[in-house]
Amino acid sequence: MEDTLISTGKVALALAETAAPGASHHELMTLLILQLAVILIAAKVGGLVFRRYFRLPSVLGELVAGMVIGPYALGARIAIPGLGALFALNNPDFPVSSELQAISQVAAIILLFLSGLETDLTVFLRYSVIGTLVAIGGVIFSFVLGDLCAVYFGVASSFSDPEALFLGTIATATSVGLTARILTEHQKMSSPEGVTILAGAVIDDVLGIIVLAVVVGLSRLSRSNEQVHWGSIAAVAFKAVGFWIVCTAGGLLLARRVTGTLKHLRSPETIAGVSLGLALLLSGFSEMAGLAMIIGAYIMGLSLSRTDIATMLQNQLQGLYDMLVPIFFCVMGMLVNVRAMHHVMIFGLVFSLISVLAKVLGCGLPAYLTKFNARGALRIGLGMLPRGEVALIVAGIGLTTHAIGQDVFGVSIMMTMITTFMAPPLLERSFHLGGTGLKDKEAEGAEDGLRYIPLELPTTDLASFMLGRIAQGFRNEEFFVYRLGRDTRSYQIRKDDMIFTLSMEGNVVQVTASAAYEHVARFIILEEILELQSMAQAFQKLQNMEALKSSLLKGLFDES
Repeated sequence: MEDTLISTGKVALALAETAAPGASHHELMTLLILQLAVILIAAKVGGLVFRRYFRLPSVLGELVAGMVIGPYALGARIAIPGLGALFALNNPDFPVSSELQAISQVAAIILLFLSGLETDLTVFLRYSVIGTLVAIGGVIFSFVLGDLCAVYFGVASSFSDPEALFLGTIATATSVGLTARILTEHQKMSSPEGVTILAGAVIDDVLGIIVLAVVVGLSRLSRSNEQVHWGSIAAVAFKAVGFWIVCTAGGLLLARRVTGTLKHLRSPETIAGVSLGLALLLSGFSEMAGLAMIIGAYIMGLSLSRTDIATMLQNQLQGLYDMLVPIFFCVMGMLVNVRAMHHVMIFGLVFSLISVLAKVLGCGLPAYLTKFNARGALRIGLGMLPRGEVALIVAGIGLTTHAIGQDVFGVSIMMTMITTFMAPPLLERSFHLGGTGLKDKEAEGAEDGLRYIPLELPTTDLASFMLGRIAQGFRNEEFFVYRLGRDTRSYQIRKDDMIFTLSMEGNVVQVTASAAYEHVARFIILEEILELQSMAQAFQKLQNMEALKSSLLKGLFDES
Protein backbone atom coordinates (compact mmCIF):
# COMPACT_ATOMS: atom_id res chain seq x y z
CA MET A 1 0.00 0.00 0.00
CA GLU A 2 2.81 2.40 0.89
CA ASP A 3 4.51 1.76 -2.46
CA THR A 4 1.23 2.43 -4.25
CA LEU A 5 0.75 5.74 -2.44
CA ILE A 6 4.32 6.82 -3.21
CA SER A 7 3.87 5.86 -6.88
CA THR A 8 0.55 7.72 -7.06
CA GLY A 9 2.13 10.77 -5.47
CA LYS A 10 4.95 10.78 -8.02
CA VAL A 11 2.47 10.58 -10.88
CA ALA A 12 0.35 13.39 -9.43
CA LEU A 13 3.46 15.56 -9.01
CA ALA A 14 4.53 14.88 -12.58
CA LEU A 15 1.07 15.71 -13.88
CA ALA A 16 0.96 18.91 -11.88
CA GLU A 17 4.22 20.01 -13.51
CA THR A 18 2.53 20.01 -16.93
CA ALA A 19 0.40 22.98 -15.91
CA ALA A 20 1.61 26.52 -16.26
CA PRO A 21 3.51 27.58 -13.13
CA GLY A 22 1.30 29.51 -10.73
CA ALA A 23 -1.81 29.12 -12.87
CA SER A 24 -5.17 29.37 -11.10
CA HIS A 25 -7.98 26.85 -11.46
CA HIS A 26 -9.89 29.29 -13.68
CA GLU A 27 -6.87 29.77 -15.95
CA LEU A 28 -6.28 26.02 -16.20
CA MET A 29 -9.89 25.43 -17.22
CA THR A 30 -9.74 28.25 -19.75
CA LEU A 31 -6.56 26.77 -21.23
CA LEU A 32 -8.15 23.30 -21.39
CA ILE A 33 -11.20 24.65 -23.26
CA LEU A 34 -8.96 26.43 -25.77
CA GLN A 35 -6.84 23.30 -26.21
CA LEU A 36 -9.91 21.16 -26.88
CA ALA A 37 -11.18 23.73 -29.38
CA VAL A 38 -7.92 23.69 -31.34
CA ILE A 39 -7.60 19.88 -31.14
CA LEU A 40 -11.15 19.25 -32.32
CA ILE A 41 -10.92 21.69 -35.23
CA ALA A 42 -7.50 20.42 -36.31
CA ALA A 43 -8.53 16.76 -36.02
CA LYS A 44 -11.74 17.20 -37.99
CA VAL A 45 -10.10 19.24 -40.75
CA GLY A 46 -7.13 16.87 -40.96
CA GLY A 47 -9.41 13.85 -41.11
CA LEU A 48 -11.54 15.44 -43.83
CA VAL A 49 -8.48 16.29 -45.96
CA PHE A 50 -7.07 12.76 -45.78
CA ARG A 51 -10.43 11.13 -46.45
CA ARG A 52 -11.53 13.41 -49.30
CA TYR A 53 -8.28 14.17 -51.13
CA PHE A 54 -6.05 11.17 -50.35
CA ARG A 55 -8.83 8.56 -50.01
CA LEU A 56 -7.21 7.35 -46.80
CA PRO A 57 -8.71 6.78 -43.33
CA SER A 58 -9.45 9.99 -41.42
CA VAL A 59 -7.44 8.62 -38.48
CA LEU A 60 -4.22 9.37 -40.38
CA GLY A 61 -5.26 12.99 -40.87
CA GLU A 62 -6.09 13.26 -37.18
CA LEU A 63 -2.67 11.87 -36.28
CA VAL A 64 -0.84 14.28 -38.57
CA ALA A 65 -2.90 17.19 -37.23
CA GLY A 66 -1.81 16.27 -33.70
CA MET A 67 1.83 16.13 -34.75
CA VAL A 68 1.54 19.62 -36.26
CA ILE A 69 -0.20 21.33 -33.32
CA GLY A 70 1.51 19.33 -30.56
CA PRO A 71 4.01 20.49 -27.91
CA TYR A 72 6.93 19.29 -30.02
CA ALA A 73 5.86 21.49 -32.95
CA LEU A 74 3.59 24.55 -33.25
CA GLY A 75 1.87 24.06 -29.90
CA ALA A 76 4.90 25.26 -27.93
CA ARG A 77 5.23 28.33 -30.18
CA ILE A 78 1.62 29.52 -30.08
CA ALA A 79 1.29 31.85 -27.08
CA ILE A 80 -2.01 32.83 -25.46
CA PRO A 81 -1.92 36.13 -23.54
CA GLY A 82 -1.97 35.51 -19.81
CA LEU A 83 -1.90 31.72 -20.20
CA GLY A 84 1.42 30.98 -21.88
CA ALA A 85 1.98 28.45 -24.66
CA LEU A 86 -1.07 26.62 -26.01
CA PHE A 87 0.63 23.24 -25.52
CA ALA A 88 3.62 23.87 -23.30
CA LEU A 89 6.20 21.12 -22.87
CA ASN A 90 6.79 21.55 -19.14
CA ASN A 91 7.48 17.87 -18.50
CA PRO A 92 8.94 15.60 -21.23
CA ASP A 93 7.46 12.52 -19.52
CA PHE A 94 3.96 14.00 -19.83
CA PRO A 95 3.90 16.05 -23.06
CA VAL A 96 0.16 16.72 -22.69
CA SER A 97 -1.80 17.62 -19.61
CA SER A 98 -3.42 15.04 -17.34
CA GLU A 99 -6.85 16.41 -18.32
CA LEU A 100 -6.22 15.71 -22.02
CA GLN A 101 -4.87 12.27 -21.17
CA ALA A 102 -8.02 11.51 -19.19
CA ILE A 103 -10.29 12.65 -22.03
CA SER A 104 -8.34 10.59 -24.57
CA GLN A 105 -8.54 7.53 -22.28
CA VAL A 106 -12.34 7.82 -22.13
CA ALA A 107 -12.37 8.20 -25.93
CA ALA A 108 -10.32 5.00 -26.27
CA ILE A 109 -12.83 3.16 -24.09
CA ILE A 110 -15.71 4.40 -26.27
CA LEU A 111 -13.81 3.35 -29.38
CA LEU A 112 -13.22 -0.21 -28.15
CA PHE A 113 -16.76 -0.50 -26.74
CA LEU A 114 -18.21 0.31 -30.16
CA SER A 115 -15.65 -1.96 -31.86
CA GLY A 116 -16.91 -4.78 -29.67
CA LEU A 117 -20.52 -3.95 -30.58
CA GLU A 118 -19.62 -4.14 -34.28
CA THR A 119 -17.75 -7.45 -34.00
CA ASP A 120 -19.45 -10.28 -35.86
CA LEU A 121 -19.47 -12.87 -33.07
CA THR A 122 -20.80 -15.49 -35.47
CA VAL A 123 -17.61 -15.18 -37.50
CA PHE A 124 -15.50 -15.32 -34.35
CA LEU A 125 -17.20 -18.38 -32.89
CA ARG A 126 -18.24 -20.46 -35.88
CA TYR A 127 -17.20 -19.27 -39.31
CA SER A 128 -14.22 -20.06 -41.45
CA VAL A 129 -11.44 -22.29 -40.21
CA ILE A 130 -9.22 -20.64 -42.80
CA GLY A 131 -9.97 -17.19 -41.35
CA THR A 132 -8.91 -18.45 -37.93
CA LEU A 133 -5.68 -19.90 -39.31
CA VAL A 134 -4.98 -16.66 -41.18
CA ALA A 135 -5.47 -14.60 -38.02
CA ILE A 136 -3.33 -16.89 -35.86
CA GLY A 137 -0.54 -16.94 -38.46
CA GLY A 138 -0.57 -13.15 -38.76
CA VAL A 139 -0.48 -12.62 -34.99
CA ILE A 140 2.35 -15.14 -34.39
CA PHE A 141 4.55 -13.93 -37.27
CA SER A 142 4.00 -10.24 -36.44
CA PHE A 143 4.61 -10.59 -32.70
CA VAL A 144 7.71 -12.77 -33.00
CA LEU A 145 9.33 -10.78 -35.81
CA GLY A 146 8.51 -7.44 -34.13
CA ASP A 147 10.01 -8.65 -30.86
CA LEU A 148 13.13 -10.03 -32.59
CA CYS A 149 13.58 -6.81 -34.55
CA ALA A 150 13.60 -4.75 -31.33
CA VAL A 151 16.22 -7.03 -29.75
CA TYR A 152 18.41 -7.21 -32.86
CA PHE A 153 18.60 -3.41 -33.22
CA GLY A 154 19.32 -2.92 -29.51
CA VAL A 155 16.05 -1.12 -28.81
CA ALA A 156 15.31 -3.80 -26.19
CA SER A 157 17.76 -5.83 -24.11
CA SER A 158 15.85 -9.12 -24.22
CA PHE A 159 12.77 -10.79 -25.70
CA SER A 160 10.82 -10.18 -22.48
CA ASP A 161 11.79 -6.50 -22.31
CA PRO A 162 8.61 -4.32 -22.22
CA GLU A 163 9.68 -2.36 -25.30
CA ALA A 164 10.14 -5.57 -27.31
CA LEU A 165 6.82 -6.96 -26.07
CA PHE A 166 4.92 -3.78 -26.94
CA LEU A 167 6.48 -3.53 -30.40
CA GLY A 168 5.48 -7.12 -31.05
CA THR A 169 1.93 -6.42 -29.88
CA ILE A 170 1.64 -3.24 -31.96
CA ALA A 171 2.68 -5.20 -35.06
CA THR A 172 -0.17 -7.72 -34.61
CA ALA A 173 -3.06 -5.24 -35.06
CA THR A 174 -5.15 -5.17 -38.25
CA SER A 175 -7.55 -2.46 -39.44
CA VAL A 176 -10.09 -3.85 -41.89
CA GLY A 177 -11.91 -0.58 -42.70
CA LEU A 178 -9.53 0.46 -45.48
CA THR A 179 -9.43 -3.06 -46.92
CA ALA A 180 -13.23 -3.23 -46.87
CA ARG A 181 -13.49 -0.13 -49.02
CA ILE A 182 -11.07 -1.53 -51.61
CA LEU A 183 -12.90 -4.86 -51.70
CA THR A 184 -16.19 -3.01 -52.17
CA GLU A 185 -14.87 -0.89 -55.04
CA HIS A 186 -13.65 -4.02 -56.85
CA GLN A 187 -16.82 -5.99 -56.03
CA LYS A 188 -14.73 -8.54 -54.14
CA MET A 189 -16.32 -8.27 -50.69
CA SER A 190 -18.10 -11.60 -51.02
CA SER A 191 -15.24 -13.28 -52.90
CA PRO A 192 -13.36 -16.12 -51.18
CA GLU A 193 -10.49 -13.72 -50.44
CA GLY A 194 -12.84 -11.02 -49.13
CA VAL A 195 -14.76 -13.32 -46.80
CA THR A 196 -11.51 -14.84 -45.48
CA ILE A 197 -9.99 -11.39 -44.84
CA LEU A 198 -13.07 -10.23 -42.93
CA ALA A 199 -13.21 -13.40 -40.83
CA GLY A 200 -9.47 -13.20 -40.15
CA ALA A 201 -9.66 -9.52 -39.18
CA VAL A 202 -12.40 -10.18 -36.61
CA ILE A 203 -10.44 -13.00 -34.97
CA ASP A 204 -7.21 -10.97 -35.27
CA ASP A 205 -8.78 -8.20 -33.17
CA VAL A 206 -9.75 -10.64 -30.42
CA LEU A 207 -6.34 -12.33 -30.40
CA GLY A 208 -4.64 -8.94 -30.36
CA ILE A 209 -6.62 -7.89 -27.29
CA ILE A 210 -5.62 -11.11 -25.49
CA VAL A 211 -1.95 -10.58 -26.42
CA LEU A 212 -2.19 -7.01 -25.11
CA ALA A 213 -3.59 -8.27 -21.81
CA VAL A 214 -0.61 -10.60 -21.38
CA VAL A 215 1.94 -7.95 -22.40
CA VAL A 216 0.51 -5.32 -20.03
CA GLY A 217 0.71 -7.83 -17.18
CA LEU A 218 4.34 -8.71 -18.01
CA SER A 219 5.24 -5.03 -18.36
CA ARG A 220 3.87 -4.22 -14.91
CA LEU A 221 5.71 -7.22 -13.49
CA SER A 222 8.95 -5.95 -15.01
CA ARG A 223 8.45 -2.41 -13.66
CA SER A 224 7.93 -3.81 -10.16
CA ASN A 225 11.50 -5.20 -10.41
CA GLU A 226 10.24 -8.78 -10.13
CA GLN A 227 12.19 -11.36 -12.08
CA VAL A 228 10.46 -12.33 -15.32
CA HIS A 229 10.88 -16.05 -16.05
CA TRP A 230 8.78 -18.68 -17.79
CA GLY A 231 6.81 -19.38 -14.64
CA SER A 232 5.82 -15.74 -14.21
CA ILE A 233 5.03 -15.47 -17.93
CA ALA A 234 2.73 -18.49 -17.67
CA ALA A 235 1.07 -17.02 -14.55
CA VAL A 236 0.44 -13.66 -16.22
CA ALA A 237 -0.84 -15.36 -19.39
CA PHE A 238 -3.17 -17.58 -17.35
CA LYS A 239 -4.47 -14.56 -15.45
CA ALA A 240 -5.03 -12.50 -18.60
CA VAL A 241 -6.67 -15.28 -20.61
CA GLY A 242 -8.68 -16.33 -17.54
CA PHE A 243 -10.00 -12.80 -17.05
CA TRP A 244 -10.87 -12.65 -20.76
CA ILE A 245 -12.66 -16.02 -20.80
CA VAL A 246 -14.56 -15.49 -17.54
CA CYS A 247 -15.71 -11.97 -18.40
CA THR A 248 -16.55 -12.78 -22.01
CA ALA A 249 -18.41 -15.98 -21.14
CA GLY A 250 -20.22 -14.24 -18.29
CA GLY A 251 -21.07 -11.30 -20.53
CA LEU A 252 -22.46 -13.51 -23.29
CA LEU A 253 -24.50 -15.58 -20.84
CA LEU A 254 -25.92 -12.55 -19.03
CA ALA A 255 -26.26 -10.28 -22.07
CA ARG A 256 -29.95 -11.00 -22.70
CA ARG A 257 -30.83 -10.59 -19.02
CA VAL A 258 -28.94 -7.31 -18.90
CA THR A 259 -30.66 -6.21 -22.11
CA GLY A 260 -34.06 -7.16 -20.70
CA THR A 261 -33.40 -5.06 -17.61
CA LEU A 262 -32.17 -2.12 -19.68
CA LYS A 263 -35.32 -2.19 -21.80
CA HIS A 264 -37.37 -1.33 -18.71
CA LEU A 265 -35.69 2.10 -18.85
CA ARG A 266 -37.55 2.63 -22.16
CA SER A 267 -35.60 5.75 -23.14
CA PRO A 268 -32.94 4.95 -25.82
CA GLU A 269 -30.73 7.73 -24.47
CA THR A 270 -30.90 6.28 -20.94
CA ILE A 271 -30.23 2.74 -22.17
CA ALA A 272 -27.18 3.92 -24.12
CA GLY A 273 -25.89 5.91 -21.14
CA VAL A 274 -26.26 3.00 -18.73
CA SER A 275 -24.62 0.60 -21.24
CA LEU A 276 -21.66 2.94 -21.60
CA GLY A 277 -21.51 3.15 -17.81
CA LEU A 278 -21.28 -0.66 -17.67
CA ALA A 279 -18.44 -0.53 -20.21
CA LEU A 280 -16.61 2.02 -18.05
CA LEU A 281 -17.25 -0.15 -14.98
CA LEU A 282 -15.77 -3.26 -16.59
CA SER A 283 -12.88 -1.14 -17.89
CA GLY A 284 -12.12 -0.12 -14.32
CA PHE A 285 -12.25 -3.75 -13.14
CA SER A 286 -9.93 -4.68 -15.98
CA GLU A 287 -7.41 -2.07 -14.85
CA MET A 288 -7.71 -3.28 -11.24
CA ALA A 289 -6.99 -6.82 -12.46
CA GLY A 290 -3.70 -5.58 -13.92
CA LEU A 291 -4.89 -5.42 -17.52
CA ALA A 292 -5.58 -2.49 -19.85
CA MET A 293 -8.87 -0.61 -19.52
CA ILE A 294 -9.75 -1.05 -23.18
CA ILE A 295 -9.94 -4.83 -22.69
CA GLY A 296 -12.94 -4.46 -20.38
CA ALA A 297 -14.60 -2.04 -22.81
CA TYR A 298 -14.14 -4.45 -25.73
CA ILE A 299 -15.52 -7.39 -23.72
CA MET A 300 -18.64 -5.39 -22.79
CA GLY A 301 -19.21 -4.41 -26.43
CA LEU A 302 -18.64 -7.99 -27.59
CA SER A 303 -21.13 -9.27 -25.00
CA LEU A 304 -23.87 -6.95 -26.25
CA SER A 305 -23.05 -7.39 -29.95
CA ARG A 306 -25.62 -10.16 -30.53
CA THR A 307 -28.47 -8.49 -28.62
CA ASP A 308 -31.27 -6.56 -30.29
CA ILE A 309 -30.15 -3.26 -28.77
CA ALA A 310 -26.68 -3.34 -30.39
CA THR A 311 -27.68 -1.23 -33.40
CA MET A 312 -29.56 1.23 -31.18
CA LEU A 313 -26.48 1.63 -28.96
CA GLN A 314 -24.30 2.30 -32.00
CA ASN A 315 -26.70 4.96 -33.26
CA GLN A 316 -27.06 6.63 -29.85
CA LEU A 317 -23.29 6.72 -29.20
CA GLN A 318 -22.31 7.74 -32.72
CA GLY A 319 -22.31 11.46 -31.88
CA LEU A 320 -20.14 10.91 -28.81
CA TYR A 321 -17.78 8.80 -30.93
CA ASP A 322 -17.53 11.47 -33.63
CA MET A 323 -16.58 14.13 -31.10
CA LEU A 324 -14.25 12.29 -28.70
CA VAL A 325 -12.42 9.67 -30.79
CA PRO A 326 -10.81 12.23 -33.16
CA ILE A 327 -9.52 13.98 -30.02
CA PHE A 328 -7.90 10.69 -28.96
CA PHE A 329 -6.04 10.23 -32.25
CA CYS A 330 -5.04 13.88 -32.36
CA VAL A 331 -3.61 13.58 -28.83
CA MET A 332 -1.74 10.44 -29.95
CA GLY A 333 -0.17 12.53 -32.71
CA MET A 334 0.76 15.22 -30.19
CA LEU A 335 2.81 12.66 -28.27
CA VAL A 336 5.13 12.07 -31.24
CA ASN A 337 8.55 13.68 -30.79
CA VAL A 338 10.06 13.69 -34.27
CA ARG A 339 13.45 14.84 -32.94
CA ALA A 340 13.64 11.86 -30.60
CA MET A 341 13.18 9.57 -33.61
CA HIS A 342 16.28 10.70 -35.51
CA HIS A 343 18.54 8.00 -34.08
CA VAL A 344 15.94 5.25 -34.63
CA MET A 345 14.79 6.30 -38.12
CA ILE A 346 16.51 3.36 -39.79
CA PHE A 347 15.07 1.01 -37.18
CA GLY A 348 11.62 2.49 -37.82
CA LEU A 349 11.85 1.84 -41.55
CA VAL A 350 13.14 -1.71 -41.01
CA PHE A 351 10.45 -2.39 -38.40
CA SER A 352 7.79 -1.13 -40.82
CA LEU A 353 9.13 -3.37 -43.59
CA ILE A 354 9.22 -6.38 -41.25
CA SER A 355 5.64 -5.60 -40.17
CA VAL A 356 4.59 -5.72 -43.82
CA LEU A 357 6.36 -9.02 -44.46
CA ALA A 358 5.01 -10.52 -41.21
CA LYS A 359 1.39 -9.99 -42.23
CA VAL A 360 1.90 -11.03 -45.85
CA LEU A 361 3.73 -14.21 -44.86
CA GLY A 362 1.90 -14.94 -41.61
CA CYS A 363 -1.57 -14.55 -43.14
CA GLY A 364 -0.72 -15.68 -46.67
CA LEU A 365 1.04 -18.92 -45.76
CA PRO A 366 -1.95 -20.55 -43.96
CA ALA A 367 -4.18 -19.48 -46.85
CA TYR A 368 -1.77 -21.01 -49.37
CA LEU A 369 -1.57 -24.27 -47.42
CA THR A 370 -5.36 -24.64 -47.47
CA LYS A 371 -7.42 -23.80 -50.57
CA PHE A 372 -5.85 -20.60 -51.98
CA ASN A 373 -3.19 -20.36 -54.65
CA ALA A 374 -0.24 -17.94 -54.49
CA ARG A 375 -2.32 -15.10 -55.99
CA GLY A 376 -5.13 -15.53 -53.48
CA ALA A 377 -2.71 -15.93 -50.55
CA LEU A 378 -0.99 -12.67 -51.54
CA ARG A 379 -4.33 -10.82 -51.67
CA ILE A 380 -5.25 -12.10 -48.21
CA GLY A 381 -1.86 -11.09 -46.79
CA LEU A 382 -2.13 -7.60 -48.30
CA GLY A 383 -5.72 -7.29 -47.09
CA MET A 384 -4.57 -7.88 -43.51
CA LEU A 385 -1.72 -5.37 -43.89
CA PRO A 386 -3.12 -1.99 -42.66
CA ARG A 387 -2.75 -1.19 -38.97
CA GLY A 388 -5.13 1.20 -37.29
CA GLU A 389 -6.90 2.14 -34.10
CA VAL A 390 -5.86 -0.80 -31.91
CA ALA A 391 -2.18 -0.38 -32.84
CA LEU A 392 -2.30 3.29 -31.83
CA ILE A 393 -4.09 2.50 -28.57
CA VAL A 394 -1.48 -0.14 -27.69
CA ALA A 395 1.32 2.33 -28.45
CA GLY A 396 -0.39 4.97 -26.30
CA ILE A 397 -0.70 2.52 -23.39
CA GLY A 398 2.97 1.66 -23.71
CA LEU A 399 3.99 5.33 -23.65
CA THR A 400 1.77 6.44 -20.77
CA THR A 401 2.88 3.48 -18.64
CA HIS A 402 6.56 4.21 -19.47
CA ALA A 403 6.97 0.75 -21.01
CA ILE A 404 8.23 2.42 -24.20
CA GLY A 405 9.90 5.76 -24.82
CA GLN A 406 9.18 8.64 -27.19
CA ASP A 407 11.42 7.14 -29.87
CA VAL A 408 9.70 3.75 -29.90
CA PHE A 409 6.28 5.42 -29.77
CA GLY A 410 7.24 7.43 -32.85
CA VAL A 411 8.36 4.23 -34.58
CA SER A 412 4.93 2.73 -33.87
CA ILE A 413 3.21 5.73 -35.45
CA MET A 414 5.55 5.50 -38.44
CA MET A 415 4.77 1.81 -38.94
CA THR A 416 1.02 2.43 -38.70
CA MET A 417 1.13 5.18 -41.31
CA ILE A 418 3.47 3.32 -43.72
CA THR A 419 1.41 0.11 -43.72
CA THR A 420 -1.81 2.06 -44.16
CA PHE A 421 -0.37 4.06 -47.08
CA MET A 422 1.04 0.92 -48.74
CA ALA A 423 -2.02 -1.32 -48.50
CA PRO A 424 -4.43 0.33 -51.02
CA PRO A 425 -2.17 0.41 -54.12
CA LEU A 426 -0.71 -3.04 -53.45
CA LEU A 427 -4.10 -4.67 -52.87
CA GLU A 428 -5.63 -2.95 -55.89
CA ARG A 429 -2.69 -4.10 -58.03
CA SER A 430 -3.15 -7.69 -56.87
CA PHE A 431 -6.79 -7.66 -58.04
CA HIS A 432 -5.96 -5.89 -61.32
CA LEU A 433 -3.78 -8.89 -62.24
CA GLY A 434 -7.02 -10.85 -62.56
CA GLY A 435 -7.57 -14.55 -62.18
CA THR A 436 -9.04 -16.58 -59.37
CA GLY A 437 -7.32 -16.77 -56.02
CA LEU A 438 -8.37 -20.36 -55.44
CA LYS A 439 -6.53 -23.52 -56.38
CA ASP A 440 -7.74 -25.25 -59.52
CA LYS A 441 -9.98 -27.71 -57.74
CA GLU A 442 -11.68 -25.01 -55.70
CA ALA A 443 -11.75 -22.31 -58.36
CA GLU A 444 -14.40 -23.80 -60.62
CA GLY A 445 -17.53 -21.76 -60.27
CA ALA A 446 -16.35 -19.87 -57.14
CA GLU A 447 -16.28 -16.43 -58.76
CA ASP A 448 -19.16 -17.26 -61.14
CA GLY A 449 -21.27 -18.13 -58.12
CA LEU A 450 -21.54 -14.47 -57.09
CA ARG A 451 -24.48 -12.32 -58.12
CA TYR A 452 -24.50 -8.51 -58.14
CA ILE A 453 -27.75 -6.63 -57.63
CA PRO A 454 -27.19 -2.92 -58.43
CA LEU A 455 -29.77 -0.20 -57.77
CA GLU A 456 -29.06 3.09 -59.53
CA LEU A 457 -30.87 5.97 -57.80
CA PRO A 458 -31.36 9.53 -59.13
CA THR A 459 -29.32 11.18 -56.33
CA THR A 460 -26.76 10.23 -53.69
CA ASP A 461 -29.17 11.37 -50.95
CA LEU A 462 -31.80 8.92 -52.19
CA ALA A 463 -29.15 6.21 -52.50
CA SER A 464 -28.06 6.81 -48.91
CA PHE A 465 -31.67 6.59 -47.75
CA MET A 466 -32.18 3.36 -49.69
CA LEU A 467 -28.96 1.92 -48.22
CA GLY A 468 -30.33 2.42 -44.71
CA ARG A 469 -33.72 0.96 -45.64
CA ILE A 470 -32.20 -2.21 -47.12
CA ALA A 471 -29.93 -2.67 -44.09
CA GLN A 472 -32.93 -2.33 -41.80
CA GLY A 473 -34.88 -4.75 -43.98
CA PHE A 474 -32.25 -7.42 -43.41
CA ARG A 475 -32.24 -6.69 -39.68
CA ASN A 476 -36.02 -7.14 -39.60
CA GLU A 477 -35.46 -10.64 -40.99
CA GLU A 478 -33.07 -11.35 -38.08
CA PHE A 479 -29.88 -10.98 -40.12
CA PHE A 480 -26.77 -9.68 -38.36
CA VAL A 481 -25.74 -6.44 -40.11
CA TYR A 482 -22.53 -4.65 -39.24
CA ARG A 483 -20.62 -1.80 -40.80
CA LEU A 484 -17.14 -2.44 -42.18
CA GLY A 485 -15.27 0.60 -40.90
CA ARG A 486 -16.61 4.02 -40.03
CA ASP A 487 -15.18 5.65 -43.13
CA THR A 488 -17.03 3.31 -45.47
CA ARG A 489 -20.62 2.78 -46.57
CA SER A 490 -20.24 -0.97 -46.74
CA TYR A 491 -21.94 -3.64 -44.64
CA GLN A 492 -21.58 -7.37 -44.28
CA ILE A 493 -24.85 -9.20 -43.63
CA ARG A 494 -24.91 -12.71 -42.17
CA LYS A 495 -27.35 -15.34 -41.02
CA ASP A 496 -26.33 -18.97 -40.65
CA ASP A 497 -24.46 -19.78 -43.90
CA MET A 498 -25.97 -16.85 -45.83
CA ILE A 499 -23.54 -14.00 -46.50
CA PHE A 500 -24.39 -10.76 -48.32
CA THR A 501 -22.54 -7.52 -48.90
CA LEU A 502 -24.34 -4.18 -49.06
CA SER A 503 -22.42 -1.17 -50.35
CA MET A 504 -22.88 2.28 -51.86
CA GLU A 505 -20.69 4.03 -54.42
CA GLY A 506 -21.95 7.40 -55.65
CA ASN A 507 -25.66 7.05 -56.40
CA VAL A 508 -25.51 3.25 -56.84
CA VAL A 509 -26.48 0.83 -54.06
CA GLN A 510 -25.36 -2.74 -54.62
CA VAL A 511 -26.01 -6.05 -52.91
CA THR A 512 -23.63 -8.94 -53.57
CA ALA A 513 -24.94 -12.44 -52.94
CA SER A 514 -24.11 -16.04 -53.73
CA ALA A 515 -26.16 -17.65 -56.48
CA ALA A 516 -27.82 -19.95 -53.95
CA TYR A 517 -29.25 -17.07 -51.90
CA GLU A 518 -29.73 -14.39 -54.55
CA HIS A 519 -33.51 -14.81 -54.28
CA VAL A 520 -33.41 -13.96 -50.56
CA ALA A 521 -31.65 -10.64 -51.23
CA ARG A 522 -33.97 -9.76 -54.12
CA PHE A 523 -37.05 -10.53 -52.00
CA ILE A 524 -35.91 -8.26 -49.14
CA ILE A 525 -34.98 -5.44 -51.54
CA LEU A 526 -38.34 -5.77 -53.31
CA GLU A 527 -40.13 -5.62 -49.95
CA GLU A 528 -38.42 -2.34 -49.11
CA ILE A 529 -39.18 -0.84 -52.54
CA LEU A 530 -42.85 -1.81 -52.27
CA GLU A 531 -43.05 -0.33 -48.77
CA LEU A 532 -41.47 2.92 -49.98
CA GLN A 533 -43.90 2.99 -52.91
CA SER A 534 -46.79 2.54 -50.50
CA MET A 535 -45.49 5.36 -48.32
CA ALA A 536 -45.14 7.66 -51.33
CA GLN A 537 -48.73 6.93 -52.44
CA ALA A 538 -50.01 7.53 -48.91
CA PHE A 539 -48.16 10.85 -48.76
CA GLN A 540 -49.67 11.97 -52.05
CA LYS A 541 -53.14 11.13 -50.77
CA LEU A 542 -52.52 13.01 -47.55
CA GLN A 543 -53.08 16.39 -49.19
CA ASN A 544 -52.83 17.96 -52.61
CA MET A 545 -49.12 18.79 -53.04
CA GLU A 546 -49.71 22.24 -54.55
CA ALA A 547 -52.15 23.12 -51.78
CA LEU A 548 -49.64 21.96 -49.18
CA LYS A 549 -46.89 24.15 -50.66
CA SER A 550 -49.24 27.13 -50.90
CA SER A 551 -50.25 26.69 -47.28
CA LEU A 552 -46.61 26.67 -46.14
CA LEU A 553 -45.72 29.72 -48.23
CA LYS A 554 -48.78 31.60 -46.97
CA GLY A 555 -47.80 30.94 -43.37
CA LEU A 556 -44.25 32.07 -44.11
CA PHE A 557 -45.37 35.38 -45.60
CA ASP A 558 -47.96 35.93 -42.86
CA GLU A 559 -45.22 35.71 -40.20
CA SER A 560 -43.03 38.18 -42.06
